[in-house]
Amino acid sequence: MKKALIFLLALWLCGVMALILIFTDYEPVKPDMVAVNDELMSGDAPLSELLQREYERMEAQRAARDINIKIFLILYTGAVALSGLILLIYCEKSILKPFRRLQGFARRIAAGDFDIPLEMDKSNLFGAFTESFDLMREELKKARENERAADRSKKELVASLSHDIKTPVASIKATVELMQVSASDQSEKKRLMQIEAKAEQINALITDMFHATLHELEVLGVNTAEVHSTVIYGLIKNADYKNKAKSFSIPNCIILTDTLRLQQTLDNIIGNSYKYADTEIEIHSYFEEDFLVLDLSDFGAGADEDDLPFLVNKFYRGKDTETKSGYGLGLYISKSLLEQMSGDLQCENYENGFKVKIFLKLAGKDGINE
Repeated sequence: MKKALIFLLALWLCGVMALILIFTDYEPVKPDMVAVNDELMSGDAPLSELLQREYERMEAQRAARDINIKIFLILYTGAVALSGLILLIYCEKSILKPFRRLQGFARRIAAGDFDIPLEMDKSNLFGAFTESFDLMREELKKARENERAADRSKKELVASLSHDIKTPVASIKATVELMQVSASDQSEKKRLMQIEAKAEQINALITDMFHATLHELEVLGVNTAEVHSTVIYGLIKNADYKNKAKSFSIPNCIILTDTLRLQQTLDNIIGNSYKYADTEIEIHSYFEEDFLVLDLSDFGAGADEDDLPFLVNKFYRGKDTETKSGYGLGLYISKSLLEQMSGDLQCENYENGFKVKIFLKLAGKDGINE
């Protein structure tokens, strides 16, 4: 394209120089008086005829010269017009079009769309310029992704810590309740009531913070690992701060789980049992296909049959929970976490109450300890 521009510029310069030479060397057409005089002296023709013939010759010479100049001007004007058109097309393709593309690219970047690269032609004048803008897009995209990852990490940390704090707070409340029963001094009872009220206030604040953060996260991150099944004893003991669970046994095996998320799952299920049934909890474990199954059963009234299919839905609360505080997220969170660990959660009524079945994926097993 640079060669084409040089050619067009040379064409214009040559045309201008040719016009200058033409009009510089231009001389008016003059009669040939020597020839007229010679013919007049020979007596071949009268003077009037000789003058008429010389005039016609001058007119023919002038007409021929004018035609040549017109032809040159027409050709030169056409060449200039064609070169101007070529230059216009070149400007449109190589200058204006890239800038319009850059304008659309800037709009997409402003709207937060960093996925579509900027089309570029490194051979044109602005190739390196547009390449720099696309490099900027890639860096902005990386920065946005890093920002989202950092934000999600912070929210997961807040959700995890707030949930983990709920268990010791619940233990404090349970201990204070026992101390209130045995306390005889009124001032001591009053102080215990204050402790219980503050613990309840902390629990409410932590619950709000946890669920608000979880709502933004949608799903907490899960990091599964191969864990021996004996870890389940400690997780259930931590969740069962009211000591409602009867003695139970767990088969010896290796499961795929995230102990932190499994603790949250057991906290939610046992916490729901405290809230809605407040009875003893029976725990049975067995193998079913590629899963270790935990049955956590209470002896309450159970759930309405119409509610059963929806208990694990987000924000869903059964008809019999209107008098109980909650968000309808406990079973939804538990099922979501278990599914990320290649497991599952199911709810059902049975003849003596309500049962939650936890499916934990097996990595291997080395016998059963009943």
